[in-house]
Amino acid sequence: MMLINISFILIAYLIGSLSSAIIICKLWGLPDPRSKGSNNPGATNVLRIGGRIPAILTLLGDGCKGWLPTLLVANLAAPTWVVGSVMLAALVGHIWPVFFDFKGGKGVATAMGAFLGLAWPVGAILISTWALVIAITRFSSLGAIIATLLAPGLGYLWLQDIALTAAISVMSILLLVRHKDNIVRLCTGKEGRI
Repeated sequence: MMLINISFILIAYLIGSLSSAIIICKLWGLPDPRSKGSNNPGATNVLRIGGRIPAILTLLGDGCKGWLPTLLVANLAAPTWVVGSVMLAALVGHIWPVFFDFKGGKGVATAMGAFLGLAWPVGAILISTWALVIAITRFSSLGAIIATLLAPGLGYLWLQDIALTAAISVMSILLLVRHKDNIVRLCTGKEGRI
C-alpha cells in the first residue's frame, strides 16, 4: 500500500510539472512566458503577452493539475496524509516542473484547483475571494495573497483534519514565498495592475 501511495504522490508531481502556460504559448505561437512580460509562466503573464483565450486556457489547465489528482485520491478514500501530499506534490510540480528545467510559475491556480478537488466549498470560497479582490483592485497578486492567507484557517474549520491543514499550510507558505517580490511591489506602490 505504501508503494501505491508514493506512486500517487509522484504522479501528482508529474502532472503538476506540465506547464500549461508554456504549452499553450507554444501552441498559440506566442513567446515563452518565462522570457516575456513578468517572466512568470502563469495565466496573468499569458494574458499580458497573448490575450484572454490563451490566459483562460492556462488558468483552466493549471487549475486542473491540482484538481484532478486531488479529487481522484480523495475519492479513493486514501489516508488524509496521502491526499495532502498529493495536493502539495501537484503544487511543487507546477513551481519546479521536471519537464521545464524546474522553472515554473507561482502556483495559485494549481493550489486553488487542489482546494476545489479536496472540498469544493473551500475551493469555491478561496477562488471567489481571489476573483473578488482582483475585480476590485485589479491586482492579481493581491487576490492570490489574500486567498492564500485564508486557506489554512478555512481548511481547518471545514475539514477538521491536522494532516490536511498541515499540507494546506505548507502550500500557503510556498505561495507566499513565490509572491515575495509582488508583496514588496504592493507595499511600495510599484505592482502592476491587470
